[in-house]
This record gives sequence, structure tokens and C-alpha cells, in this order.
Amino acid sequence: MTTNLSSQGANTNIARWYAIQVASSCEKKVKATLEQRSVTLGVNNRIIEIEIPQTPGIKLKKDGSRQTTEEKVFPGYVLVRMILDEDTMMAVKSTPNVINFVGAEDRSSGRSRGHIKPRPLSRQEVNRIFKRASEKKAVIKLDLEEKDRIIVTSGPFKDFQGEVIEVSGERNKLKALLSIFGRETPVELEFSQINKQN
Repeated sequence: MTTNLSSQGANTNIARWYAIQVASSCEKKVKATLEQRSVTLGVNNRIIEIEIPQTPGIKLKKDGSRQTTEEKVFPGYVLVRMILDEDTMMAVKSTPNVINFVGAEDRSSGRSRGHIKPRPLSRQEVNRIFKRASEKKAVIKLDLEEKDRIIVTSGPFKDFQGEVIEVSGERNKLKALLSIFGRETPVELEFSQINKQN
């Protein structure tokens, strides 16, 4: 997604990006509801874009099949480009499953603890988020744990079978004991190189 940020200055009439914290797994629901509510409440000219940055993902299921998914870059958050005023702020905050804006606690107003003053995202933050979402390298998620049996599907150990001894989800890698020349040898493999055996 390309985002034009050049027009975003400090002027309050300029649309800025804000991060909204939402209830777990409710990102799509919040996006759809807020899009609808912004029209109903007459603020759709000030709530301009609602995005859930995502990257493509592949889930390797227990039966060895692969399922294409969308992995959220920031689970639990929705990004909204809007002109912040009382009406747009209330439209967002009163949307079901919205927890709050991301920002700083506002103590100057004398309000009770927990009142958050929304903080717009910097141009660098927005660019970084959308750049990450536009990277097409698929995130691979595996339904795997230690002692699971695997078969290697590509690379120098193709067709070797083994047992998982360590899973590094954040690195998309695992270590498995493969029987090489009659000896159990630990080998590091990428998730994309293996299938799980039943």
C-alpha cells in the first residue's frame, strides 16, 4: 500500500495516523464497524482511512498441508488516518471493541487516571509500518513442538526424517535430529523445508 505522508504537518486540520488498541482478534470487526459508524455519524470526511497492516503468511497444519493466511503486523491494533477533533475522537472511542488510542496519559486536564491524549504517529513510524506490511516474504507459522516427527521436503537433507528438538518461531527455524549415516545428527532447518508427519 502506498501512503502519501507529505501533506501531514502539525496543523490540526491535517489528517494524521493514529494507532488504536482494540480487543484481541477484533481488528477486522472494528475496521468494518468504524467505517460504517463514520458515515452514520457524518465524520467520514475526517476519518479518512482505516488500515490493519498485514503480511502474507503460511500455516503448516498438523496433516502437512499448507494454508495461506494474513498475519497482522501489530495484532491488537488498527491504524486510523483522521483529523482529530471531539467528534472523530468520540466516534473511534465509542466503537465496540475499541480499548483506547495509543498516546500519553493526560494529567493536565484534571481528569481521572486512564484518560489518554491521542498521539499521532510520526512519519517515520508510519513509513516503517507500511514498509513492513508491503514486504511480501511470507511469515510461516508451524503447528510444531519438540518430539514431533518431520520429513525434510527441500535442501540437502530432502527426504530425511527426524524428530524436532527445538523450535525457534521468531526465526522461522527449528532443530531436528536426523539419522545421517546411521547417526542422530542435529540439523537446523527452515520451516519452509519441512512437513510434519502424523
